[in-house]
Amino acid sequence: MKKILSYPITAIYYLCFFLTLIIFHPIQWFCFNVFGYQAHKKSVDALQFWLMRCGNILGTRYSFYNPYKIDTNQPLIVVANHQSLHDIYPLTWFMRKHHPKFISKIELGKGIPSVSFNLRHGGAALIDRKNPRQSLPALMKFGEYIETNKRTAVIFPEGTRSKNGAPKPFQTKGLEILLKKIPSAHVVPVTINNSWKMLRYGNFPMNLGTHITFTVHKPLKVSTFVDKQELINSVETTIKEHITI
Repeated sequence: MKKILSYPITAIYYLCFFLTLIIFHPIQWFCFNVFGYQAHKKSVDALQFWLMRCGNILGTRYSFYNPYKIDTNQPLIVVANHQSLHDIYPLTWFMRKHHPKFISKIELGKGIPSVSFNLRHGGAALIDRKNPRQSLPALMKFGEYIETNKRTAVIFPEGTRSKNGAPKPFQTKGLEILLKKIPSAHVVPVTINNSWKMLRYGNFPMNLGTHITFTVHKPLKVSTFVDKQELINSVETTIKEHITI
């Protein structure tokens, strides 16, 4: 019965979701081109808020657990497991005070209302995973931008989304570059649970009543670790220990 009910509700959700992207595209363009970065960021924050409200149509709830007071005037590297695209907009909203910037596939830099514009103009790194000659310099430039402007780099080291919540091994090359290029950063491990359940039946229909949780773990200062692999191993272990399937 729940799955049957999810068909019409999913249709309404997608309509609202894509309308939100379309509406915010010109708003972003205007804010960026007329008022600059800060206005554009506020428009992006508002977009994330309304995308979450779209999720509420499906009965989706979002909880963000952060017992730590994290300085907003320092660069961060947020490292998280990856379960679906529904990890991204809530994490952007909850971390908005830290100016989160994502590492994304270069293909997403065009063709998607609101999303592509923000990736191109909001400080993200667009990389071609099949072309190291493009991706490595892009990551290095991204790291330098984060360090200089005291923003937050968000990286999903698994590389691809987990379709059933089970964590994949970390691919650490990108994270290693960020640690090198953002030496004053704190690494913030985040465990994401249940977002994969929104796609339990695939993209259509979507599952109803999912409770997505984001758990922030103790920030780790990059400069206190001589062995960066030790830091990476610690972050990976912490994140995966708190994943529930």
